Amino acid sequence: MQAKDKCLAALVILCWGLNFVVIKWGLDGIPPLLLGALRFVGVVFPAILLVPKPTIPWRWLLAYGGTISLAQFAFLFSAMKFGMPAGMASLVLQSQVVFTLLFAMIWLGERWQPHHWVALPLAGAGLYLIATHGEGNLTLLGFVLTLCASACWGLGNVINRQIGLRYQVALPSLIAWGGLVPIVPFLALSWLFEGPALIVHSLQQFSWKGLLCVLYLSLVATWLGYGLWGRLLMRYPVAQVAPLSLLVPCVGMVTAAILLDEHPTPLQWLGSALVLLGFLVHLLGGRLALSKPLTRA
Repeated sequence: MQAKDKCLAALVILCWGLNFVVIKWGLDGIPPLLLGALRFVGVVFPAILLVPKPTIPWRWLLAYGGTISLAQFAFLFSAMKFGMPAGMASLVLQSQVVFTLLFAMIWLGERWQPHHWVALPLAGAGLYLIATHGEGNLTLLGFVLTLCASACWGLGNVINRQIGLRYQVALPSLIAWGGLVPIVPFLALSWLFEGPALIVHSLQQFSWKGLLCVLYLSLVATWLGYGLWGRLLMRYPVAQVAPLSLLVPCVGMVTAAILLDEHPTPLQWLGSALVLLGFLVHLLGGRLALSKPLTRA
């Protein structure tokens, strides 16, 4: 990988890792479902006026936007509002790897490889330690909601793969038009669960801090992050780029410790290491198996 692209990869990792701290800051003054709506308003406008609708049927666009954009972030933002620390959220959300494997097996008929049977128990054991040894630094509700968010991300990955197998889609079109899907549902859910009084109060008290958080989530984390990540995937093999995503929770946990004074327990650190090891086995296990020399009897 060229030095310039290494810098771009580091920028993406930093943007996505810091994203969880920014979400926590945004939730200080904006309820989670309203924050989701505002995020995607920033993603969609004015981009939707500049890029054409992707050449896919509406059912696929609704499925993509409903899972990746609506359900994932409705659960994630709610989880962080109800007791999920930012650093832990950045790690637990990566369990989307596990859910992607499960959904791919169910709907795409993909078979698990031997290294998957090693990776998943490692990640599962790590998640168990994180959930059960928090000593009050996370809530069970926050943890479960984060797992729901990662499940929706995993389902969205399978839908995204189906779209990629059937159609040629430009990434900017998919981001912009997929971001259009969740805006009205987010507003409706906010009206239903958070109430019109809280919505009005939040908008009346909307601060520069809230505005900067929304702009970061929509422009930096979404457009800059996914745009640069897509560029890297176009220029280099997926096997070379994908493992870099393991650094996102590392940045997320470090920045949360520095900026939010979050401190996982020793057993949670051990659990985090097991989760990352499981994900590393998942990402690199297939390559190692293929590169292993054959031996003759």
